Amino acid sequence: MKNPLTSPAPARGPADHEVRNQIVAAAVEHFSHYGYEKTTVSDLAKSIGFSKAYIYKFFESKQAIGEVICANCMQQIETDVSAAIAEASSSPEKLRRMFKAFTEASLRLLFNERKLYEIAATAATDRWQVVLAYEMRIQKLLREVLQEGRQSGDFERKTPLDETVMAIYLVMRPYLNPLLLQHSFDYTEDAPALLSSLVLRSLSP
Repeated sequence: MKNPLTSPAPARGPADHEVRNQIVAAAVEHFSHYGYEKTTVSDLAKSIGFSKAYIYKFFESKQAIGEVICANCMQQIETDVSAAIAEASSSPEKLRRMFKAFTEASLRLLFNERKLYEIAATAATDRWQVVLAYEMRIQKLLREVLQEGRQSGDFERKTPLDETVMAIYLVMRPYLNPLLLQHSFDYTEDAPALLSSLVLRSLSP
């Protein structure tokens, strides 16, 4: 949440309009203090000094604002993971770092910004489009690492790639999905290393 003013999700009004930035910034503040469910569009309007109708010129609903904030959270997680992977010199090490970085970044969201985590939980429960797109990007990144490992000879090539991608994604999912992560907390310290080692053994050529 270092950059709450980025707005990758579709919304009404000019994409670079300063009002949209003010609305998102106000929403981050309110959601952080009061939670997503308890904050209304009227609350946001009052905090900025606009009418509720004016806010609706830029966002069609509270969910649309929440999706922008969720997208920013996920973008930060992906940035952290990409940076961790970039430092790895081999595909197996990239996979290990993926497990570790995704878990650590998700935990930061859970504990450092608990009220914003509630938005992520709502988004996961209701299967918002921004969440579906995030899951697809994770799988795409995983596919790229696996393809690289197959080309280098580090990973086996017999199993269909789509099957391998989905299987590993499902292993990672309890530490990516906010609804599942809260039930996996007791294992977050050891899980990334143990699970990535198990997966890597299964990928041996």
